[in-house]
Amino acid sequence: MGAGTGGVRIGCAGWSIPGRHAALFGAGDSALARYATRFDVVEVNSSFYRPHQHATWRRWAAAVPRGFRFSVKLPQEISHELGLRGAGPALDRFLEQVDGLGRKLGGFLLQLPPGLELDARSASAFFAMFRRRSDVPLACEPRHPGWFTPRAEDLLRRYDVARVAADPPRVPGGDAPAAAPRWRYWRWHGSPRIYYSDYAEPALRELATQVRAATGRGQRWVVFDNTAHGFAIPDAARLQELLHGDVPKQARG
Repeated sequence: MGAGTGGVRIGCAGWSIPGRHAALFGAGDSALARYATRFDVVEVNSSFYRPHQHATWRRWAAAVPRGFRFSVKLPQEISHELGLRGAGPALDRFLEQVDGLGRKLGGFLLQLPPGLELDARSASAFFAMFRRRSDVPLACEPRHPGWFTPRAEDLLRRYDVARVAADPPRVPGGDAPAAAPRWRYWRWHGSPRIYYSDYAEPALRELATQVRAATGRGQRWVVFDNTAHGFAIPDAARLQELLHGDVPKQARG
């Protein structure tokens, strides 16, 4: 499988490999298989925009090693169009499709729109409904200040939902993981220009320090989303080196 990092999973949003970074990866029958020779997790964002058939998820699961895991973004229908209200049918359709990943499903990502304030009643109803259907780890990336309060953290913790540590943060403290301790999820989008900028060495070293300090039970995942100019891959590879020393290419296995 991809190179390990001592209990930390590091990867990117998507598995596109720019030609200039091809040497970081081993051989494989597909871009996903090649990606999995270096990294052991990927975040699937395309599920936010459109559904994928059960067979597609199953094919992706078959393309990666046994220890590889997928983080899957919930559809915008649930988060943006419905605002977490009346989302049961949409959630059922989504979970049925993603079931094709089997044991390689590592967790779900719920990114909320910046204008969605915390409504404790509807949020609680949604998370309770989600938990009746799945015990898979769930990370939430809220972007309205109302979600960054002790009350909001208590609500997330009640349903075992992690709050994403995002960069750049929307509010002070938003760059630190919070709420449910079983999944600490860093999501770095690129700074100063979101999706486009790369990260300088001091920023990556600081991130490595934060991830090391987040010890205890639970998983630690770091996903780079600055993919527009292909910087996610070298940033993720550099973080691997900082956390685990020199990480050689590894053949799929």
